[in-house]
Amino acid sequence: MFIEERDYRIKPGCLPKFVKTYEKHGLHLQKKYLGTFLGYFTTEIGELNHVVALWAWDSLDERDRARSAMLADPEWQAYLDMVVELIDIQQTRILKPVGFSPIR
Repeated sequence: MFIEERDYRIKPGCLPKFVKTYEKHGLHLQKKYLGTFLGYFTTEIGELNHVVALWAWDSLDERDRARSAMLADPEWQAYLDMVVELIDIQQTRILKPVGFSPIR
């Protein structure tokens, strides 16, 4: 199993709009296409204005197929048009749990 961590730094003042737009227009599409949804978080302490999404995948090939299908969906492209100006920086990491991790 692999965990995908997607960290978005949102422009100051835009976090509530980003989260609301994702909940209304993006989440259902990602649940339709992507792996197991583990959670969606905002930062409270440290560097603020971050949104972190976690997804679980059985394989990186599965992730590639699913994300390619989602990117081809016009509804997903319309969602991206709604949020692209709200995002300052995006980072994506693939995490591999160690043997004693409760998430494996």
